[in-house]
Formats: sequence, C-alpha cells, structure tokens
Amino acid sequence: MTTFVLDATTRSAEHEGKGASRRLRREAKIPAIIYGGDKEPLSVSLELRQVVKALESEAFFTSDVTVKVDGQDHTVRIQALQRHPAKNTPMHADFVRVG
Repeated sequence: MTTFVLDATTRSAEHEGKGASRRLRREAKIPAIIYGGDKEPLSVSLELRQVVKALESEAFFTSDVTVKVDGQDHTVRIQALQRHPAKNTPMHADFVRVG
C-alpha cells in the first residue's frame, strides 16, 4: 500500500477568500481545508507539485493521507477536489480527518 505524505502550511483568516486563493495559485500552491472529527477546521495551503504527483496514483483517492502541518501530522482522506475546467489542474482540496 502506498503512503502519501503532503507538506502544508496554515493559512490565517486574512489569507482566505477569492483574492488570497488566486495569489496562492500564482505561487504554485493550492488552498485546502482539513475538517471533521472533534477539532476545528484547519485552512492550509499545499504545494501544487506534491498534489499533482500524488494524483498520478488512483490509490490517493481511497488511501489515508498524512498531511504535515507545522510539525503536526494529520491523517486524512480526500473528500473533494476541484479542478480548473480547461487546464485540469487542482484548484482546491477538501480533506476529512480519519479516526
């Protein structure tokens, strides 16, 4: 079984919204959110290159993924992935906590 590990950084409240997401995408990053469980939702940004590499494997959609955020590991599964309609590049990801 393949293990997927993604590095992420947290996004503060002032770095959310349409304009901030567009700036992130210009920097080759993807806005994402981690939610579920008994913890508060966590807004993060992921490296586009890492996500595209993980998407090459179909197991990514059914496997547990480890997202490393500021020294903490979050075990998640992908819930939704939005892609650009013409380019097919990832634009936003939703992850749900496992366990």
